[in-house]
Amino acid sequence: MALFKRRHIHKIHERQKTQTRRTHKRTWKVGRTYAIRDRWFGKPQGHIHITRRFEQKLGEISPEDVKKEGFNSLEEFHSAWEEIYGPGSWDPEQTVTVYEFELVSPDSEERPGPAIF
Repeated sequence: MALFKRRHIHKIHERQKTQTRRTHKRTWKVGRTYAIRDRWFGKPQGHIHITRRFEQKLGEISPEDVKKEGFNSLEEFHSAWEEIYGPGSWDPEQTVTVYEFELVSPDSEERPGPAIF
C-alpha cells in the first residue's frame, strides 16, 4: 500500500505525478505494484507500479523532477513538503528515497502486492 494526499492521488490519476519522495525507512520494491490510498483503511483508489528507486538529497531535486512530483515550481513543491512534514521540515541536506512509478489501469491483469510496511 502507498499513502498519498487525496490531491496527489488526483494528480496520479491524471498522470501529472509519476514520482514521490519519502523520508521513511520502509521501502517499496522496484517491479512491484501497490494500491494507492488516501488513508490507512480506505478503499484503494488505483494501483502504481514502481519502476525506479534511488536516494537523493532533498535540495538536489531538479526542475524536471519537480514536474514529475506534480508541481509547477520548486517553491510550490517546497510548500507542499512543509504542509506534509511540518513547518521548517525542508532540509536541503536530508537524504530521501525517490520512487518513480506509473499508474496501472484498473483493468490491468497486474494485482497489487501485499502491504509492505
